[in-house]
Amino acid sequence: QVQLVESGGGLVQAGDSLRLSCAASGGTFSRYAMGWFRQAPGKEREFVAAISWSGGSTDYADSVKGRFTISRDNAKNTVSLQMDSLKPEDTAVYYCAAIRGTYRRSYVEWDYWGQGTQVTVSS
Repeated sequence: QVQLVESGGGLVQAGDSLRLSCAASGGTFSRYAMGWFRQAPGKEREFVAAISWSGGSTDYADSVKGRFTISRDNAKNTVSLQMDSLKPEDTAVYYCAAIRGTYRRSYVEWDYWGQGTQVTVSS
């Protein structure tokens, strides 16, 4: 059983940067691909970014490509999401997730989830 705990959310202005972190415990971290998803009020949870177990492969939603960067540190069991040039439409609860094997864009296929951290971007 893998436990995931996110941190780093907050209230920022449009154009600002924010870095989210996710600490994993309870499993062999390097066996899991990791991802970030977000959910805005009244909307379905959506894919943001993912990274392979080795860190050698990444994927981004078109809406964040070029602005967000996902990274991981297998020695520290952490995955991070650097968010630059934030926009009001990035406002959502951000969730860290883990999946055995290859990452997927569909949230229903992921195995473990954190509790989420709120990101609010004001205009």
